[in-house]
Amino acid sequence: MHRFLVAAVSCVVLLTAVAQADEVYLRNGDRLTGTLVRLTDGKLVFKADAAGEVTVALADVLTFSTTAAVEVHLKDGTVLNQPVLAADAGAFAIDTATALRPQTFQLADLASINPPAKPAPKWTGSISAGFTATSGNTSTETVNASVSVARRSDKDRMTASADYATGEQKIDREMRTTEDWWRAKAQYDYFFTRKFFAFINGSYEKDAIADLDRRVVVGGGGGYQWIESPRTNFSTTAGLASLYEKFDNDPDSNSELSAQLGYNFDHQLNKSVKFVHDLTYYPALSDFSDYYLTTTAEVRASLTQSMFANFKTIFNYDATPATGRRNTDVKYIFSIGMTF
Repeated sequence: MHRFLVAAVSCVVLLTAVAQADEVYLRNGDRLTGTLVRLTDGKLVFKADAAGEVTVALADVLTFSTTAAVEVHLKDGTVLNQPVLAADAGAFAIDTATALRPQTFQLADLASINPPAKPAPKWTGSISAGFTATSGNTSTETVNASVSVARRSDKDRMTASADYATGEQKIDREMRTTEDWWRAKAQYDYFFTRKFFAFINGSYEKDAIADLDRRVVVGGGGGYQWIESPRTNFSTTAGLASLYEKFDNDPDSNSELSAQLGYNFDHQLNKSVKFVHDLTYYPALSDFSDYYLTTTAEVRASLTQSMFANFKTIFNYDATPATGRRNTDVKYIFSIGMTF
């Protein structure tokens, strides 16, 4: 009698353990029991009772179930933390733990399950500089430098950059300044979803040759991230901005409330060459014919894993420039730099 009770209890324990095991049903008819570890990059890692830890392609999975809650990430950005129930072929269900029917999803909707914790976001960026000098019949010296930094997390993004250039040319045995300007700008984006974000930004610019004592822009609004991938990024923004200008040859300053429309685009053309382009348009709300437009285009070629050469063009158009100055300023910059 004692032996019968021991055997009965053992059977109950064994059946209970099997009932509490996670299960994966494969398209070839096999079934794995054990513990689901994770799903990343289309590969399901499963700790099977009989075979130990095995890796199965998600394409080979018919359906699966778990006894405990797992962290399910869908491709649309949805995150669920519930037990999973087996469903029809090519699908799975989420146990809502309510009287409602379980919610069914396709396996193709899965991005990951129990993904490893993402590393803390880090600042990345680049710094570059260039120098040109001539002597003889013409004597010139030109120096330029640029720096840019960025940090991206799941919820926000911060970017900042600065450019500087100065140049001199000897005319009638006297060195005269031919170029002397700098600018700095920064932007903070907060993502409400994977695509929609709100932003605040600001910029400061000086240009001695254009008689621009300072141009200060502070603005904010909303944006949409159309594409975000290792190869291509494209976003658009729209909002309002306060634009302040002060010129050296004018005692009065100019301050306008403007609309702010722009985009940012970058694309990896091949393994070594990258193209970067941005544009921002500031039409005054009181008079759309009074506007400021700035755009930058850059081609960057990798020399080594961390070194690059780049050619950058900066185009600015001010409908109301300093007295006696042109509306258009175009700057061409060639430099060598490093990424970090």
